[in-house]
Amino acid sequence: MDGVAEATYFVHESSYVDAPAEIGDGTKIWHFSHVMTGSTIGRECTIGQNVCVGPRVRIGNRVKIQNNVSVYEGVELEDDVFCGPSMVFTNVVTPRCGTPRNTSADFAPTIVRRGATLGANCTIVCGHTIGEFAFVGAGSVVTSDVPPYALVYGNPARVRGYACECGVRLSIAYDAARCESCGRWYVQENGRLRRSQR
Repeated sequence: MDGVAEATYFVHESSYVDAPAEIGDGTKIWHFSHVMTGSTIGRECTIGQNVCVGPRVRIGNRVKIQNNVSVYEGVELEDDVFCGPSMVFTNVVTPRCGTPRNTSADFAPTIVRRGATLGANCTIVCGHTIGEFAFVGAGSVVTSDVPPYALVYGNPARVRGYACECGVRLSIAYDAARCESCGRWYVQENGRLRRSQR
């Protein structure tokens, strides 16, 4: 029809997108998924099978959400985040059926910073920040903030090392590390890792 812009993203016929929702160019939403009202999904994202994106959720560009993940209200995913199959977000600290907590004021925000990886079947307890390029191991339970580049796993998840932006585990010596795969350099200051230009 004249005057109506063609969709520049793909939604499988078995999925639902509730208006209004904003979906970026090149994004693909696969089988049996549901994007709820007021959500924003960036460009070139992949939303896998049986994914629920809650109301007013913000998802950045080039995010991959694998099958069977629910991204609840109060969760924000920055650019290039990877959510593994069946990983879990929560959004209420003290849920009770007999005491409903289902307004925005009840939700503890969770922010997943740029480039972070959340492994299959991990659980992210709400109210925490996952640092940029952090790597959460499969099956882990995150109950506190995760520093940038940290490799965490276990229940509760603890820092077990650090990972490069390319995903390879880093070996730190004398507060510095060079990735054996891609050559990026990192320095450690005050217990936190950051990229170095050397």
